[in-house]
Amino acid sequence: MSSGNITSTFANNITTIEFYHPAQNSMPSNLLVEMVDKINQASNDENTILILLKSVGDNTFCAGASFTELAAIQDFGTGKKFFMGFANVINAIRKSPKIIICRVQGKAVGGGVGLAAACDYCMATKNASIKLSELAVGIGPFVIGPAVERKIGLSAFSQMAINSTEWQTAEWGKQKGLFTEAFDTLEQLDDYIIHFTNDLIKKSPIALSQLKKIFWEGTDHWDELLEKRAVISGKLILSDIAKKSIAAFLQT
Repeated sequence: MSSGNITSTFANNITTIEFYHPAQNSMPSNLLVEMVDKINQASNDENTILILLKSVGDNTFCAGASFTELAAIQDFGTGKKFFMGFANVINAIRKSPKIIICRVQGKAVGGGVGLAAACDYCMATKNASIKLSELAVGIGPFVIGPAVERKIGLSAFSQMAINSTEWQTAEWGKQKGLFTEAFDTLEQLDDYIIHFTNDLIKKSPIALSQLKKIFWEGTDHWDELLEKRAVISGKLILSDIAKKSIAAFLQT
């Protein structure tokens, strides 16, 4: 369990993909690879109508990239490969014919915000504060940027990307379109997810799949786009500013 894990369970035509890491559900490269595999498996399962993406626990949803792994990157190839992990997850969600619903029970940082934004329908609690902290550690939200901008718009994305040290509230995320709802309690969130998904699986799977295509129209170039963004991040992570900022973060 020290390195984290991802589980996939199936019930009632819903595949639930749940991730865990002891460092506030952060995402090292091995979990990013495994998440792509889990999403692809569920996407290709004819019995799966919906995919529910969630993390373990009742606190942080996802702390984003693994800072321990970022600190160990010493060359461009390794850096690009790491950031391609997030690109591959976003593209797996984008290409899936299944509607993917995201449950955000708590704070989301950096790649965690990107993960929530990439999903087709996202619900949260009022504790789900959000922040794009990448600029504060010498890089930027380049790979996840297209997914976040697509969901909340350029103005709100620009605000989050530049103001990298302050949290935005879950209510702010709801107003901007990242979350469809921000419930007062985790119990309310989970009760509504059960109600919502039980109703949605009764709908036409073909209609849902066609809607998914419409939702993602105009993103066919994202394989190339996100790789270009991974190149930017892969170079920046080698800078002295990034190295010093990440080292300082790990010492706190």
